[in-house]
Amino acid sequence: MSVKPQTPEVLGAHHVAYRCRNAEETRAFYEDVLGLPLAHVVRDTAGKTPFLHLFFKLNDGNFIAFFDVGETAQDATWRPKDGIRDYHYAMEVEDLDALNDFMERLTAADVPVFGPVDHGFVHSIYFWDPNGVALEFTCRDARYDEILANEGKAARDMVRQWTEDQHASQ
Repeated sequence: MSVKPQTPEVLGAHHVAYRCRNAEETRAFYEDVLGLPLAHVVRDTAGKTPFLHLFFKLNDGNFIAFFDVGETAQDATWRPKDGIRDYHYAMEVEDLDALNDFMERLTAADVPVFGPVDHGFVHSIYFWDPNGVALEFTCRDARYDEILANEGKAARDMVRQWTEDQHASQ
């Protein structure tokens, strides 16, 4: 009988990367509006497709990153993504005061903001960056741990029931 080696532990997210249409526009939004420092840049002009890869540092040491691939990002074909229910990047803030501060900051920068939304265990606001990437700021509800502990017990049953309901409706 062979013994499987133990699966290495995933430590957490390091970065999520998206495309951007303009490195400076993206830098200005993330640094000047959201206050995330530009911590690192990778520039590759030697390969077949030159690019600039920007890394903005979050307070937990992780990053949100962007690739500017120059002329491949034409304004005529660049469209916002399909919305917050498809894919988005959520960043955690300390509390409701911080969430409201960001809502005011985004509104002052003429960035449309949706929310705040009370999801029960978290409260969130949603907005788009200049590249059409859907973003979320979220903060934990005061009962976050209690809610997750209670709902975690029923999570698999909820998924099973959802799947059964979806198959039944087809």
